[in-house]
Amino acid sequence: MADFARAITDAEFESDVLGSDKPVLVDFWAEWCAPCRMIGPSVEAVAEDFQDKAGVFKMNVDENMNVPQRYGVRGIPTLILFKNGEEQERIVGAVSKEAIAQVIEKHV
Repeated sequence: MADFARAITDAEFESDVLGSDKPVLVDFWAEWCAPCRMIGPSVEAVAEDFQDKAGVFKMNVDENMNVPQRYGVRGIPTLILFKNGEEQERIVGAVSKEAIAQVIEKHV
């Protein structure tokens, strides 16, 4: 099975997220976070559904601390949608695939 939601690092964030010409959803998560693991399949499914219209990335907050700190990520999972280099929407906590898809749909 392909990974449609690609892992991203602090170093790649500027070019891959803020520099993207498409909307980009970033899932801030950690391996030890049960709600993060719970929504993982939904994030992956949304990434597959929107692969031609939007980018979807996963950022491990334990391995990348600069970007989560810069955007005030306090709890995980936090999903932030960026468009034109700016934060547009934020979801905190475990939500349904449909809720995630609705956020992306508004910006594609």
